[in-house]
Parts: sequence; C-alpha cells; structure tokens
Amino acid sequence: MTLAEFNLLSSAKAEAVLLDCCGCARWAANVSAQRPFPDAQSLFEAADAHWRNLACKDWLEAFSHHPQIGEKPSTGSESHQRWAAGEQAGARDAAEDLKARMARGNRSYFDKFGYIYIVCATGKSAQQMLALLEQRLQNDPARELPIAAEEQRQITRLRLEKLLAG
Repeated sequence: MTLAEFNLLSSAKAEAVLLDCCGCARWAANVSAQRPFPDAQSLFEAADAHWRNLACKDWLEAFSHHPQIGEKPSTGSESHQRWAAGEQAGARDAAEDLKARMARGNRSYFDKFGYIYIVCATGKSAQQMLALLEQRLQNDPARELPIAAEEQRQITRLRLEKLLAG
C-alpha cells in the first residue's frame, strides 16, 4: 500500500490497517484521524507522538495483541500474522533447550509483570532475546513498563514501514 492509498482509506479501514501495526484502538483512531500525511516521515512522527501520549492501559492493550516470543500468532489479519511470524524467526529456529528456557522466562515475566514479554525481535537471535528477557526480569514494574512500551513503539515503526512497502 502506498501512503496515498492509506490516506484515502475510510476511517474504519485505516484504523483496521493500523491495528495490524499496533493493537491499540485509541492509537489507531488517533493516527487515522490525523490523515492525510504528506510523507511517510510525518506518519512515523505522528505514530510515535500518539504512542507516547497514551495511558498505560492502552500500552497493555497493544501488548495483548502479540504472541509470546517463540509462539505462532493465532489472531489478527494475514498481514499481522505474517509480520509477527517473520519478526520472531530467530526464536522459531532455536534449539529445543533454548525454546524451553524462553518459555520458562516468558511465564516468569508474565507472572511478575502481568503482561507478555515485549521485545522488538527483528534481527535478534533467540539467545539475544533470552538474554534481554533475563535482564529485564530484574526490573521492577515501574521501570519495566516504559521499556516494554518502547519495544512496542519500535515494532510499530517497523510494521508501518512494511505496510507502506506493500
């Protein structure tokens, strides 16, 4: 999809497309309402600004639309499932013992923070994602939430770039 095509979508369709990039309804509505964008950079800047101005509950909504690291996406559009699977390629190809350690870490993370481990997995190996997970498990909830939110922002940016790349 081109930026011009995105700008011409109905509000409902634009919000649906944006939800594939970030599973937060408020964020999608806010970004959609700001159209038309003169260029991709303006879209990216608006997406970032709206993300940073959301409440914690909105961030948690976005997190809830991700599969755990190492799991296949089971919901969302075809684009969303394809993007999520591609982002986690490093975890999918990991050795079984590493996958088991990641699964245990995912459970520990969820038990501690109440949401799944969010990491911008693109380009990271399973070992790198596990190391980050183990490091982030040392955080307290107040420190971790902004880190997870920044990871989500990075994921969203990559997905917006993929959206515009067709």
